[in-house]
Amino acid sequence: MTARCARALIAFALILGLASGCAGTALAPSLDTGARSDSMSADRGSALPVYLKGIGGKGYPSLAPLLRPITPAVVNISVDSETRLEEHPFLRDPAFRRFLERFDLPLPESVQRQRTQSAGSGVIIDAKRGYVLTNAHVIRDATEITVTLKDRRSFRATLIGSDASADTAVLRIPPVRVPALRFGDSSALEVGDFVVAIGNPFGIGQTVTSGIVSAVGRGGIAGDTLGGLIQTDASINPGNSGGPLVNLAGEVVGINTALIGPSGGNVGIGFSVPSNRVQRAMRRIIGQR
Repeated sequence: MTARCARALIAFALILGLASGCAGTALAPSLDTGARSDSMSADRGSALPVYLKGIGGKGYPSLAPLLRPITPAVVNISVDSETRLEEHPFLRDPAFRRFLERFDLPLPESVQRQRTQSAGSGVIIDAKRGYVLTNAHVIRDATEITVTLKDRRSFRATLIGSDASADTAVLRIPPVRVPALRFGDSSALEVGDFVVAIGNPFGIGQTVTSGIVSAVGRGGIAGDTLGGLIQTDASINPGNSGGPLVNLAGEVVGINTALIGPSGGNVGIGFSVPSNRVQRAMRRIIGQR
């Protein structure tokens, strides 16, 4: 046997060993069906969590056990707003106004405001007090805000306050019974960490997408005041704004806020406000009440 053949056999044996080790870990029948692996730990050096669903004594990776307790706390937000239209110079002319009055035409004041509807997302951060977290830009100029839960219950929401510098707003609805979500430490995020985005893209209803952290500390993306954003390739589209970015420990590590796309849709470049920054803004807003 030549030295080249010997090296090839050794390499092949190593590959087989690694593959069998991985398969044994992924398909171990001793894991509880639908349960999270005990290997999950806050220690970044520990093994990545593996979620398994059982089929005939075997298993396959699934995020369903992670998402099941999280998604009831993610809400759809419908916003009615009223914006002032730009007044045409002719409408400021007294002679032109008399002309309108003479022929019983609508006066300028009747066409100065336009009502619009938009959709966004949010996350319940305190179910007992009914606090809902979303983006400040989602509820800008709102005259009426409606929050709809995953189970289709809808509530009229009150705006507690907002902070444009962190694109954060806090709403309030009646107390509801949903699982509490906890915040994660966004400063611990690294490029390559797996994340999940949950929201209401294009107003079609709750949708879950997954990806990784593509970059951290992005600036100059969603306005001059927003910097230090988390970039992710988890699909984020219009309507996802205000929804949570969640890590594999089920923690909220960001609030989705913006995207880059030539047609206004997802091209794998989305951005979230880090959870640490959102929490500081949230405490200021609630503390000012």
